[in-house]
This record gives sequence, structure tokens and C-alpha cells, in this order.
Amino acid sequence: MHYSLLDLAPIPEGQTTADALRHSVRLARAAEAAGYHRHWLAEHHNMPGIASSATAVVIGHVAAATSRIRVGAGGIMLPNHAPLMVAEQFGTLAELHPDRIDLGLGRAPGTDMDTARALRRNMAAGDTFPQDVMELQAYLGPATPDQRIRAVPGTGTQVPLWILGSSLYGAQLAAHLGLPYAFASHFAPAALDQAAEVYRQTFRPSAQLEAPYFMLAANVFGADTEAKARYLRSSVQQAFVRLRTGQPGPLPRPVERIEDHVPPHYLSAVEEALSVTAMGTPEQVQAGLKTLIDRYQPDELILASQVHDIDARIESFEIAARAMQALGGTAA
Repeated sequence: MHYSLLDLAPIPEGQTTADALRHSVRLARAAEAAGYHRHWLAEHHNMPGIASSATAVVIGHVAAATSRIRVGAGGIMLPNHAPLMVAEQFGTLAELHPDRIDLGLGRAPGTDMDTARALRRNMAAGDTFPQDVMELQAYLGPATPDQRIRAVPGTGTQVPLWILGSSLYGAQLAAHLGLPYAFASHFAPAALDQAAEVYRQTFRPSAQLEAPYFMLAANVFGADTEAKARYLRSSVQQAFVRLRTGQPGPLPRPVERIEDHVPPHYLSAVEEALSVTAMGTPEQVQAGLKTLIDRYQPDELILASQVHDIDARIESFEIAARAMQALGGTAA
């Protein structure tokens, strides 16, 4: 089993966007050394705490700073873009970094509706996500004699596509199209069991994939003590509450007692959202990851660690890498 990394390019409180982008490069290099298979970045807009809105640009920057690790989107929010432009962007990345680029696709806007309107200019009346995925797939595939519009670069690069989701919709679409499926259980685990089952049971082989391939997303907060790991996790707990209450901002500094900063009813909702988590000492992280692997039997695990301090964030991911190797995970 491969283990991979989801980088939300957080802008820590008290730091700058430039700092966040430098941190992503540091993290990618550390992840490459630790045997991570992929380094994925996600598209968000109008979010003061996330630096990866121009996702393809950041992917190119990270790929240029590394040599082996796969770099990709986890994901591109396809309703925000014309499929042809996405094909050109990722076709260019694939030409610059052969066999290292992934393209995960999401159906949500990755932002609020006012910002979505600003991105799209004209909001489509219906859901065209399945058609857009197939159009994008065609642009990245081999050219056909009667094809009038081609992605240049893009045509023939066959950048691997993934469907991302947190509901049965994405599971069903990924199965129908014969694409790998990544479930966003690191923040929306409610439909995880059912989505995994639906995807595996209804999967249809395709030119890209012969058998279902399921990626599970999990949070990890590793440190030398359990108390420190809980302290590190408090940043993302605060960030969730601020987002849910319409006050998004930079990734907050950690606090000693989260219950002194978050009301009980909000804290309960955050705990539920972050329930797919391995946290604590290296031994506790390994036990937590083993529990998740035993229960869900993923083909690949992708880990997120929203930690304010970059050195502590890298250490958390390195603890997780050692845990995965001890569990039989394949170091890239």
C-alpha cells in the first residue's frame, strides 16, 4: 500500500502567503525523503488561510523542487473551469514532469457561492460534472482523426484522472467511469462506509483502471507525547469552527486547552468531522492508522496534517511515514 500526503498549503497565523508556499516546498522535499508516493494540493478560493488557489501553478512549483514524488491536485474543482483549460494546464505539467502528475477532480466549487459566481461568470443551470470529466478525459487522450479541438499541450499525455468526493455521487461516478476514487474522510466522514462499498461493488473496468482503487484520507497529528499531539491538533479544530461560523482566516496558533476556546456544541461537531484521525505518540499513530486500514482496506492512504509550525508539521508526517512502513506500506 502506498501512503501519500495532502497539503492544504496553510497560511499560519502570523505568517505570509510566501511563507506558506515555501513551507509546501520544504514539506514536499521531506515527504519525498520519507517515501511518500504523492503530494497533492487542493483548490480553494477566497480563503485567507489557504495559499493554493492557483493550484496548477503551485503544483508546478512543487514538482520543480522535487525529483521523484508524484505531484497533483486533490483536487481541481472542475465546475469552476473549462475542461479544455484544465487539460492544457495539466498537459503542460505532464510535459514538464513526465509520469509525475495526477489530476483529482471535485464537483464542489471549493468556496462560497458569491466567489463561485466570480470564478465562473455565468452559473450553469444544471450539473454538467460527468460530461465535463469525460470531455477533459478526451482532451488528455490520444487525438482522433476527426477531432477539431485539441489541448496543446495535453493531447496524448493521458494524465491520470481521479474522482474526489464525500458522498455517494462521487463514488457512483468514479465506478461508472472506471476511475480511482478518493474519499474526503479527513473532514467529511459521514458517508465513508457506504461510499466505499458502492464504489467497489459497482466499479466497471476502463482503459485507465482494471479494478477499483480506493484512497482513504485521514488526519495525522504525531509528536513525541500525546499531549503535544493534542496541542498541535488544536489549530485545525479552531480553524474548523471559524470556517463553520463564517470567520475563515489564517491557520490559528495552537492552544493548550481547546475547550477554553471552542464552545462544547461546536467542539462536538468538529470532533465528528475529524473522527478519521490518528493522533499521539509514534506508537499511537501507528495503532490509529492500523485501525483505519483494517476497517476500510484502502488501496492507498492519503494523510493531512494541518499543523501551525512547519517543523512540527514535517515531524508529524515523518512519524506517519515510519508508522506506515512498519505496517507494511510501500515507500516510494
